[in-house]
Amino acid sequence: MNAYTIVKPVITEKSLTLANEKNIYTFEVSRGANKHQIKEAVEQLFPVAVVNVRTVTNQPSIKRTGKRRMQVTGGKVKKALVTLKSGDEINLFDISESIRE
Repeated sequence: MNAYTIVKPVITEKSLTLANEKNIYTFEVSRGANKHQIKEAVEQLFPVAVVNVRTVTNQPSIKRTGKRRMQVTGGKVKKALVTLKSGDEINLFDISESIRE
């Protein structure tokens, strides 16, 4: 396992809903990582059992900016949707209580 396989967790409204309802957690991962490496990294970082890993690579966004309307491109981002065994959970942030209130 590479120490930089998992870059950061993705915290959005949709990812929090998936985590609460379907036990699927979203992480931004390095572009060279495959599903087996992602599974090993999650299992080593958190004491959970991974059932399934799905990956998606978003294409870079192109924006026009400045006086000359130059094009600026963002970087490619690879995300991993990790399904955990029922009963396991990752407590990244304890937001579930504040959402319910």
